[in-house]
Amino acid sequence: MNTTIQSSSRNLSEKVRGDLKLLLANTYVLYVKTQNFHWNVKGPRFQQLHTFFEGQYTALANSIDEIAEQIRILQARPPSSMKEFLELSSIHESTGEISENDMLTTLLSDHESIIHQLAQWIDDAQDVKDEATADLLIQRTRDHEKIAWMIRSHLG
Repeated sequence: MNTTIQSSSRNLSEKVRGDLKLLLANTYVLYVKTQNFHWNVKGPRFQQLHTFFEGQYTALANSIDEIAEQIRILQARPPSSMKEFLELSSIHESTGEISENDMLTTLLSDHESIIHQLAQWIDDAQDVKDEATADLLIQRTRDHEKIAWMIRSHLG
């Protein structure tokens, strides 16, 4: 293998590690945001949304570990502090009072943003023949698409 190809492959592998770190940060911030909404939802759909948000943040919590482990498998250190997550994340926290519908539209926007990013990250993983990471990213896409569909259904 010539040096240019090796260098390109290493750069793409580093790109995949970076993609996963960003996914982990985004997922963690989204997890905290969803838990925040679970705790603070008010209104006529309280019980329905309280339960709905709990299911979402529980699913996100399970995915966080899987993403971090994949980063370790690729011989990198996953971000592991709120400071690191917030510095890396393209998802922003929500604070203060927010209506039920604003909670839903905020979460929908975040999930759609991650879905968009995942499409590129899948290509990055496949470019370096990292099918295990591509498979993880495809599964994450499927999960975010399902949640986005469910949120859209809540919004009518």
